[in-house]
Amino acid sequence: MASGRAELKRLKRKKSFKSKRKKTSKFSFKKHIILPLLLMLLCCGIWHYRYALYYLAYQRIEKSEAIKVASLTTQLRIFDVLQHHKNEVFGIDVSHYQGNINWTKVSKIQDSFPISFVFVRATAGSVKQDRKFDENWVKSKARGFVRGAYHYYRPNENSLLQADNFIRSVRLEKGDLPPVLDIEDIPRIQSMDNLKKGLRKWLKRVEQHYGVKPIIYSGESFYNDHLYNDFSEYTCWVANYNYYVENIDGDWNFWQFTDKGSVYGVKEYVDVNIFNGSKKELLQLVKK
Repeated sequence: MASGRAELKRLKRKKSFKSKRKKTSKFSFKKHIILPLLLMLLCCGIWHYRYALYYLAYQRIEKSEAIKVASLTTQLRIFDVLQHHKNEVFGIDVSHYQGNINWTKVSKIQDSFPISFVFVRATAGSVKQDRKFDENWVKSKARGFVRGAYHYYRPNENSLLQADNFIRSVRLEKGDLPPVLDIEDIPRIQSMDNLKKGLRKWLKRVEQHYGVKPIIYSGESFYNDHLYNDFSEYTCWVANYNYYVENIDGDWNFWQFTDKGSVYGVKEYVDVNIFNGSKKELLQLVKK
């Protein structure tokens, strides 16, 4: 009987030991594998966004009109992309959606990166003129920026009437960037082949009038699917806001990478653009 109790105690101790060893083993995996891995990922994230974190921490952004309330990840990405393209040239594009702009204050994106060029929306479709175009067009040049005008193309309207609308509204001067054709939408009442014919007509009419080959703007998917093969001779301006795209593609002349940029003097967010080259190369595009 005594030996039976002793054996029972021994079995309980053995079971208790195994249970503790399992708990210890589980805790060790968390301590030696999971936690170090999380720490490593955190350190990698801090290192990757080190410039942006410095900016957010030390630029007193709460006192600046130029920084709006946006998600932290958005602000980190904008600063990070600009920092990693500091050898390129930066610009913005504006329309009446930005409201009344105080151009005397417009200077830098995110309080840190100098603006070199500005695209201004001039027209849309066959009759519409942006109500802020004349003001933005004159004042952006007076501020010393290289300026360019763009037309928002409506795929279900006559292409030549749209070209004439732009020509009536925009007077290019020496030093201005080429006209921009902004095409983003698939037509509802015609085929893609007919749309491309219309785009060709717009581009040729505008080039004949101004004596300079226009720029084509579109979203990356639309550009790759419908424009890349047929309009490769034109300078391209591509919009891609994908968070995981951090570098300008070699095929893009301009990259619009966000619509959440902040600029002192502008109350609303602005689109931010990077030119794939130097200031000297940018000036090679302008009207002579």
